[in-house]
Amino acid sequence: MKAVCFYGKEDVRVESVPDPAILNPRDAIVRVTATAICGSDLHIYGGYIPTMEKGDVLGHEFMGEVVEVGRDNQRLKVGDRVVVPFTISCGRCFFCKEQLWSLCDNSNPNAWLAEKLYGYSGSGLFGYSHIYGGYAGGQAEFARVPFADVGPLKVESSLTDEQVLFLSDIFPTGYMAAENCQIKPGDTIAVWGCGPVGQFAIRSAYLLGAEKVIAIDRFPDRLALAASHGKAQVLNYDEVDVPDALRDLTGGQGPDACIDAVGLESHGTTLDAWYDRAKTSMYLATDRPHALRQAIGACRKGGIVSIPGVYGGWLDKFPLGAAFAKGLTLKMGQTHMQKYMPALLERIERGEIDPSFIITHRVTLDEAPEMYRTFRDKEDACIKVVMRPGHQQTRMPN
Repeated sequence: MKAVCFYGKEDVRVESVPDPAILNPRDAIVRVTATAICGSDLHIYGGYIPTMEKGDVLGHEFMGEVVEVGRDNQRLKVGDRVVVPFTISCGRCFFCKEQLWSLCDNSNPNAWLAEKLYGYSGSGLFGYSHIYGGYAGGQAEFARVPFADVGPLKVESSLTDEQVLFLSDIFPTGYMAAENCQIKPGDTIAVWGCGPVGQFAIRSAYLLGAEKVIAIDRFPDRLALAASHGKAQVLNYDEVDVPDALRDLTGGQGPDACIDAVGLESHGTTLDAWYDRAKTSMYLATDRPHALRQAIGACRKGGIVSIPGVYGGWLDKFPLGAAFAKGLTLKMGQTHMQKYMPALLERIERGEIDPSFIITHRVTLDEAPEMYRTFRDKEDACIKVVMRPGHQQTRMPN
């Protein structure tokens, strides 16, 4: 089959790789009908995520049709249409039973690697390094789905692939980020980053009752989408002093909650942003946390900073003193997908949101290398790329 494979920094290729096989009785094999490039994939593309190996299959946002199931999988059958969450969860450990699905104890076979870095391991992830299990991703014609009696969400309605695909990651991620803000009527929420997760955080904040959302970015197309589709008030950080503007827009108090939807590769125009770029370019720092610093500084006293943006290492010049002095609450982590997917599918079915608004580019799998560059460089007004693997290929059960 064809798959998008990692070969090094800024080097992804479409290669022929072996078809996946059932390895565990709870597995399923899915023929991928739609998959996407995520902003988190760009962290891999940029060389920021360790323990990637040449030939690793990328991608963690995908859906498709079940073509084979393991003997112990009683939940799925051949022909089912499913959206696959990017986290892999066993459904039986303490954390899964507590609805903390992304912290599953049993789905990362390389848990010892994560434990060396972080003390404990989260769940396995599709297509996202050997720290998180080394699982082949979904930017491919077929994918093996472990614990498939727990993870995939069956879609039985007439909704299109494009309407439900983002239940695999970015819609629940943006929604959890907004939910973590504990929004009350009248609240003002500030969102750093108007990429796909930021756009869904904006929409979700309004779904959860926010009165005003302020969106911060520098790319005109993203700001325009946040304003037109998200109804956010937008700030271009190339043109305004963001902390001053947020004070002005909130009567001097600051936003009630701030969402960092940027993560470890943030940009900025202030001295600390240039400091981050210099240190990471010399491999003296792991992440560029400028947006997070700004969110902590801008948030009102007693507020919440929600962090869906991915961070990978040890942050330099982290303003913990400011967070402490203001009594802030920081909430973060990978999304607990199975908690949110069914409820958000219902919102889509009721017409409250059509997630396909985010898509700007529709391409084939063969165009992945070019689209990684386009997405990374924000060229051609690129906000979200959806790829459709070849539909003509068939598969015989192993």
